[in-house]
Amino acid sequence: MSAMVQLKPRKSILPTVPRRRKNTDYRQREYLTEAEIEKLLTTAGKSRNPVRDRLLVLLAYRHALRVSELVDLRADQFDLKAAQVHIKRAKNGIPSIHGLQGDELRLFRQLIRENGEHSRFLFLSERGAPLSIDGAQKLIERLGEAAGFKFPIHAHMLRHSAGYALAGRGVDTRTLQVFMGHRSISNTTVYTAIADKRIRNIWQTR
Repeated sequence: MSAMVQLKPRKSILPTVPRRRKNTDYRQREYLTEAEIEKLLTTAGKSRNPVRDRLLVLLAYRHALRVSELVDLRADQFDLKAAQVHIKRAKNGIPSIHGLQGDELRLFRQLIRENGEHSRFLFLSERGAPLSIDGAQKLIERLGEAAGFKFPIHAHMLRHSAGYALAGRGVDTRTLQVFMGHRSISNTTVYTAIADKRIRNIWQTR
């Protein structure tokens, strides 16, 4: 019987683009703890633009906003009398109405006064233009460095932080799905699977 010939795959003559490594190769985790969020908010309150930066971090975290959703926020999405904000979701997400806390309302009013009542966008650069996605990303990265974190942070970590924090507080998966704006519940279960109190407190159940 003749031996089977093993064909070698043809080598591409075209230059290959190096693939981006996994997020875990760059960061140990993709979220911040509630204590770290508080530290980030404190740092934002001491920046050159304390009202804008603190509100930016607060809204991104409290409402689990993607950075594109964050920079696209406009003043007319906020209803101060009802203390609520209309959240528009990217990536074909489900829009919803979220309640606003007192600290968010106070910072919003202050920022509107600073921006001028005729400004459509909520978050502006120092030049008065709408803050870009890249600008917001770099802002949060700098705040993380100023806060003294030993690992780099990025804007999307604030969205993840909200998901894990709420799951850890016992919010059910369906409610969390609506809050996060996920069309598929499979995108939500990652938070509840890791934060499940039954796992975290497994040694106390016996």
